[in-house]
Amino acid sequence: MEWKADRGLQFRMLLTMFLLAGLYIVFIAALSLYSGRLWLIAMAFGLFSLGQFFFSDKITLWSMGAREVSEEEYPRLHATVQRLSQQADIPKPKIAVVDSRNPNAFATGRSQKHAAVAVTTGIMNTLSDEELEGVLAHELAHIKNRDVMVMTIASFLSTIAFLVVRWGAWFGGGRNRNNGGVFVAIGVSLVVWILSYLLIRALSRYREFAADRGGAIITGKPAALASALQTISGEMHKVPKEDIREQAEMNAFFIIPISGSAITKLFSTHPSTEKRIERLMQMEREMGRF
Repeated sequence: MEWKADRGLQFRMLLTMFLLAGLYIVFIAALSLYSGRLWLIAMAFGLFSLGQFFFSDKITLWSMGAREVSEEEYPRLHATVQRLSQQADIPKPKIAVVDSRNPNAFATGRSQKHAAVAVTTGIMNTLSDEELEGVLAHELAHIKNRDVMVMTIASFLSTIAFLVVRWGAWFGGGRNRNNGGVFVAIGVSLVVWILSYLLIRALSRYREFAADRGGAIITGKPAALASALQTISGEMHKVPKEDIREQAEMNAFFIIPISGSAITKLFSTHPSTEKRIERLMQMEREMGRF
């Protein structure tokens, strides 16, 4: 099966990004009603986010307690990633390991040349070689699709809108306290933040489907990734609570998010495991394996 876009999925992603762009135009217009002080805060946050973007691989690995490992330490893992990277036609990323019983994996980095793939000791001890290949291919598909860059850009103004809502009344006070435009801007920012939050979560779910598809094309074995997702999902209830608390903030990076409440699932960054498996098995049938 050739590496090509799922047109329906591609359309939904483009529509979501178009709606986000429209929201952000409204947001920028509203923000223009603020005092210069708030613009300075937004600019400072922008510079901080730019630095975070350029060092995203190092920051994410550090926050997860991931350690970059050498080929001598994990020869089979390096060999597998090297082979899959060649099949995906991307540079081999850095490889890191997280000492955690949580069976998961993630990719990070601003570009294909500045990327890293990390796996937990839990996932290496849980999955078969074929299943682990499927997971690694999924993460390499994220890198090939430049998903970290896309999601960072999509989230940038949404985060500023959240800061405006949180701090706008305070910074818009003082001599501008009677300026009704300030409070209009805060109200618009609140609406922008809520709607963009939902749209970004939808975009994230679409890109997970795309990474599943890409990973299955890299290996040529959709059923192996489907089996890995099923295995990981079945093991999640065994993850110690302390690991869940420590890693819950990184859900968006994982191949399967740590389970949460019904509200958490409603606004999840990932589609349901059942839907992902269903799509992968459809790919398996299309490839003539059944």
